[in-house]
Amino acid sequence: MKAFCIDEPGKYSFRDIPVPVPRDGEVLLRIKKVGYCGSDLNTWRGLNPLVKYPRIPGHEISAVVEQVTPGVPADVKVGDIVTAMPYTSCGKCWSCLCGRPNACKNNETLGVQREGSLTEFIVLPWEKIVKGGTLGLRELAIVEPLAIGIHAGKRCDPKEGDCMLVFGCGMIGIGAVAEGIRAGAKVIAVDVDDSKLEMMRSIGAAFTVNSKKEDLRERVLEITGGHGPAVVLEAIGLPETFVQAVDLAAYSGRVVFVGYAKAPVTFDTKYFILKEISIRGSRGSGRPDFEQAVALLESGAFPVDRLISGEFPFEKAGEAMEQWNANPGAVSRMMISLD
Repeated sequence: MKAFCIDEPGKYSFRDIPVPVPRDGEVLLRIKKVGYCGSDLNTWRGLNPLVKYPRIPGHEISAVVEQVTPGVPADVKVGDIVTAMPYTSCGKCWSCLCGRPNACKNNETLGVQREGSLTEFIVLPWEKIVKGGTLGLRELAIVEPLAIGIHAGKRCDPKEGDCMLVFGCGMIGIGAVAEGIRAGAKVIAVDVDDSKLEMMRSIGAAFTVNSKKEDLRERVLEITGGHGPAVVLEAIGLPETFVQAVDLAAYSGRVVFVGYAKAPVTFDTKYFILKEISIRGSRGSGRPDFEQAVALLESGAFPVDRLISGEFPFEKAGEAMEQWNANPGAVSRMMISLD
């Protein structure tokens, strides 16, 4: 079978690899669609420190169950349309022992530490399979990033009536906004793209701020009556937004980081103490987050077509990556189709 492979930064090939054979308790999946993630772009650019080359990328998938084996529950059937949790935890580190395998010290993710899904077939343990309900293949391929955003939103622990600011209206930010709205928070969505902000308003964000056009601090203090937001989520990964998250948070507020800053960040740490803020990280997601993302998409509340910048056939997977690399700001999600 064919696989798309990033051979080294900026270079790719299509390779012939064996069709994997599932063992007991595993499922053979025929891949249908794969969404490109920011981690895939960083692999392309040589900026992903967790990747060794060559690497088959891809972990945002929709697929059809092609084969089941002994040990797979009867409710997982050949022909099921599914997505999958692409993470593998060790079960031995402190996070795993505490019941938080999403933060596993030794986690391996498809397309990062392990070969990914941009190929015709993959094998996974049945426990990683998430059924798609009434969703189609396009919707299922964006469940994983939405689940990460939902998990990050839960880490914010938003309360009814809280003012919750979300930096970044990409796919992860969208999931976090949705979780904040579900919890009853008044969400302030911040981005520099008016079309993304308009979409956030359409799904229920109470306020939007284009930080390129408005004074962010002034506007946020106006919205919050001078207090600052009770909760701030950083889903961009810029050093300046890391600092702004702490600066804008209310006294006794909460700050959650899900973006990766690409450079060291310098904080004025007195605000940690003076404000007595709670600072948390957020990593990955779990089955409840995936199932919540499926239900969210089934509700029809999200304009799926607006979340996907373009769909390319498998043979143009390299061209799609080159296009994204050349203009990353214009892309929400690119999808590769193996149909």
